[in-house]
Amino acid sequence: MANNGFKVLDSDMHILEPAELWQRYIDKRFKHLAPIGTTDHVRDLRLVGPDGRAWGRPADPPAGTLPPPGHIFHKNQKLFKTHNERGWSSQVQLDAMEEEGIDLAILYPSRGLNVLSIPELDREFAAALARAYNDWLYEFCQTDPSKLVGAGMISPFNIDDAIAETRRCVEQLGFRAIFLRANIVNGHNWHEPYYEPLWSALEDLSVPLGFHEANNSAARQVGEQFGYDFMLRHTYSHPVEQMLAVGSFCGGGVLDRHPKLRVAFLEGNCGWLPFLMWRLDEHWELYGDQWAPQLKNPPSFYFKRQCYASVECYEEPAKYAIDFLGNERLVFSTDFPHVDTKYPKAVERFLQLPLTEEDKRKILWDNCAAYYGVVGM
Repeated sequence: MANNGFKVLDSDMHILEPAELWQRYIDKRFKHLAPIGTTDHVRDLRLVGPDGRAWGRPADPPAGTLPPPGHIFHKNQKLFKTHNERGWSSQVQLDAMEEEGIDLAILYPSRGLNVLSIPELDREFAAALARAYNDWLYEFCQTDPSKLVGAGMISPFNIDDAIAETRRCVEQLGFRAIFLRANIVNGHNWHEPYYEPLWSALEDLSVPLGFHEANNSAARQVGEQFGYDFMLRHTYSHPVEQMLAVGSFCGGGVLDRHPKLRVAFLEGNCGWLPFLMWRLDEHWELYGDQWAPQLKNPPSFYFKRQCYASVECYEEPAKYAIDFLGNERLVFSTDFPHVDTKYPKAVERFLQLPLTEEDKRKILWDNCAAYYGVVGM
């Protein structure tokens, strides 16, 4: 398939997991603890625990305290009505890809983005939640493994568990990436020694790491000061949490110590990169001899060498990121079927951005293929 002459690799396409996924797939020892999805409306992404309380997110506000749903909610209820009626199956995913003009998609979760976002979750239970999701995702992808490729979930609550599940995802399930939420849930920042064995394992396996944030969390998150104001919380939660992760990896020395590690910062936009890279470099020049004496190069060097960020299809400030970084560090995402997706016109909208044909070709396919190691697919 070629969309207006371009091959398209969606770096971050979402599935919508069955509400009962964790009841069906988790180790039976933990079934009585597992969360379940709610289905109060089309595209309901929430989870609740066995006690009915919100899972991995703040408690719901009292009834009647929020403004009524706006136009985007009603639009998506109509847009995704048939997808919901068809059960969000793998065939639904393939049909959506066909309609959008996508050749290959790397699949990330929806409900699963919040399943591990609980501070200090029991390590064995957390590992079981991740394994259950990955087992389900493997089955989902078998409808057409040439088009549907998984990004595996790992638990940050124990590094040995994370490494073991990473190896299983890559060596047994055929996944092409591992993902983590960008916000901290266990008290360990990404550049701390705690994570070093995991970064080494990812290097050894030559599998990339994708950071993906969500709108809320039961753990501390930058958007929480806006309470239930979705507009403001959603504005900040994704990009600012990704900025903090970029700081750890590029300024905290992770990529200096692990020169073969590939990292992407997904669904957080890219227009902020010139400012952040400039500021990190400035602070390295001013204070690096004291606080980062091991960092041999300015932080932007490591991003340009090893990192990627996703471009939203309507993100006109992407041109400034290209001016600063070049066109080899950005990847394309539809964000299907999340709240601000432009499906089924995401690719069409992207092609309208004021970018060169070479820029578009690299972002739509070449960079994604290099990041995920799918050049030959």
